[in-house]
Amino acid sequence: MTPTDPPSRKKRIFSGMQPSGEAHLGNYLGALRRWVEMQDEHDCIWCIVDQHAITAGGDPKELPGHVLDLAVSYLSVGLDPEKSIIFVQSDVPEHTELAWLFNAVTPIGDLERMTQFKDKAQRFESIPAGILNYPILQAADILLYKADGVPVGEDQKQHLELTRDVARKFNAAYGETFPETEPLIEKGVGRILGLDGEAKMSKSLGNTVPVLAGPDEVWERVRTAVTDPQRIRKTDPGRPEVCNVYSLHHFFADGDVLEDIATQCRGATRGCVDCKRILSDNITERFTPFRERAAELVEKPERVREILDDGAVRARAIAGATITEVRDRMGLDWRASIG
Repeated sequence: MTPTDPPSRKKRIFSGMQPSGEAHLGNYLGALRRWVEMQDEHDCIWCIVDQHAITAGGDPKELPGHVLDLAVSYLSVGLDPEKSIIFVQSDVPEHTELAWLFNAVTPIGDLERMTQFKDKAQRFESIPAGILNYPILQAADILLYKADGVPVGEDQKQHLELTRDVARKFNAAYGETFPETEPLIEKGVGRILGLDGEAKMSKSLGNTVPVLAGPDEVWERVRTAVTDPQRIRKTDPGRPEVCNVYSLHHFFADGDVLEDIATQCRGATRGCVDCKRILSDNITERFTPFRERAAELVEKPERVREILDDGAVRARAIAGATITEVRDRMGLDWRASIG
């Protein structure tokens, strides 16, 4: 780069997580560890999406505590307010304003075809409109910051494609405004199955490990993990390629250790309990610094609030500029006609 060349702009990354208390192993493996890695290379915005959370109901008295717990988890695993913007969705009202404006360009048929809408709708006798419109708010979350990319799992790819479609429709109707945000899907990381080996890791299903769990709790959770269903006795040869515990080892062990685990499994020279103990110890080792940082933050909740308040101010600076542009393009800046 010559002295006259402008510095290249970092790609802007946006993502968020619903607050249901402290983060868990699935959140960490599927998202948070990757977010931490992205901070040095990208312009990152991390959100706690509390307005998404209310679409599923829940106790409003618990929600503020869940927001704080997730914020502590964010900071404990290494999200850095000096490198990223970290904030709570409801502190930036432009999210819901843009979501309403996107209703003007989003066909209801597109929303009804969403796989997650079909799944969630089955839980309700009377389906809340928020369940249908959830992807519109998600599109607003992303496009409000004109994000270049969103780190997502395969299960969120359809939602991001809708976001790209919303951007295309808005641009066609009102002029070039939004980017077609790219899905950033990590190769080799598919759906993170829970310890039951059946469903995606979920706090509500109890098939995961809290990120801030101590050694005893980690072991109590991991020892229940389902392994190769055909390996009944310790002396039975195992099949690591179908064992969910072995798939989790990939996130915590290097190549030599993985090979040793697989070899001893196939040769029936190490039992499943011992194999799970190795996984438990590795999880504990990874999570110990998180737990220590969390203990410090819990003692200073005012520091967490300060970080979230500052993040909201920084987020609103970007969001406000986008909304001003959108209002102008949609003819909502009526004062401009007066002069």
